[in-house]
Amino acid sequence: MGVAFAKTPKGQDEISTKAGGLTPRQRRVLIMIDGKRTVDELRSMLQADDLQHTLGLLEEDGYIEVASDTGKAGTPPAQLPSITAFGELPATPDPIRMQHARNFMMNTLNAFVGALGTSSLLDKIENAQDHGTLRHLYDEWYHAIVMSREGKREAESLRTKLLAVI
Repeated sequence: MGVAFAKTPKGQDEISTKAGGLTPRQRRVLIMIDGKRTVDELRSMLQADDLQHTLGLLEEDGYIEVASDTGKAGTPPAQLPSITAFGELPATPDPIRMQHARNFMMNTLNAFVGALGTSSLLDKIENAQDHGTLRHLYDEWYHAIVMSREGKREAESLRTKLLAVI
């Protein structure tokens, strides 16, 4: 991917103040962003399985912005690829989609991590009343999945499936 990100003023402030409460991994990624390195270059330097997700969070929270996109053969593409983690929510709440997201999160945690190590997260997911709450739990879910051996192998596939409904 030929996309390069640059720090916004908020991102520059975060580097000096550490006021945003970023995780060490998110902070490391933010530090490496310089407006010149492409996502592929960052991926090779950071060896992070969740780089796409981390970049999406940093972009959504206003720490980074797209600086350039070279596309193929150095020409800009018609539209930038989506890097953000979450899509648009429907105008009216969809209880079926909500239940599908809840079930997916709970089932994948049980299958890849086990109920014993994630019981508090499972309780939070089960008690979530809306998509916003589930989205708030997404980072914790993804971290739990990536920390398991089998989940790490399937993390990107699981992430894509969950993002389709969350």
